[in-house]
Amino acid sequence: MRSNVARRQQETKPASSSPASRSYRIEEQIGYLLRRAHQRASAIFQITIGDPNITPTQYSSMVKLHEYTELSQNHLGRLVGMDKATMQGVVRRLKERRLVDSRPHPGDARRTLLSLTTEGQRIVAKLLVNGPAVSRETLKPLNNQEQRQLLELLSKII
Repeated sequence: MRSNVARRQQETKPASSSPASRSYRIEEQIGYLLRRAHQRASAIFQITIGDPNITPTQYSSMVKLHEYTELSQNHLGRLVGMDKATMQGVVRRLKERRLVDSRPHPGDARRTLLSLTTEGQRIVAKLLVNGPAVSRETLKPLNNQEQRQLLELLSKII
């Protein structure tokens, strides 16, 4: 039986030292870096946005409803880049908090139209003031040129 020290040493060493494993580092991969950047941006969002009960996906949905006044759930999902199942969960939680209201589409009963409630309008107006601060804090480690370049490059890959 190995000692705890030997086991910890084994756990901290790479499993393989072949040339192929040395050339691939997960920390240098786009998916890993995007996930870590997303974690950082989400943490900054939660601290800065002004409502600890609003998630980034809820915020995005509320901002688009504020912008468009009324949208079908399907169209809102496309605008904010969420799949149908995720959008349904976001809408359900916003409705439970009475921030979003829904009604059947007058021309197509299969479609649901969404709009902000009065309380939803009040909250999104408050949160919109803090939105730019979230972006500023997230991008703070970069200079102005790097910030513009990062945003431009990310826009190209989405």
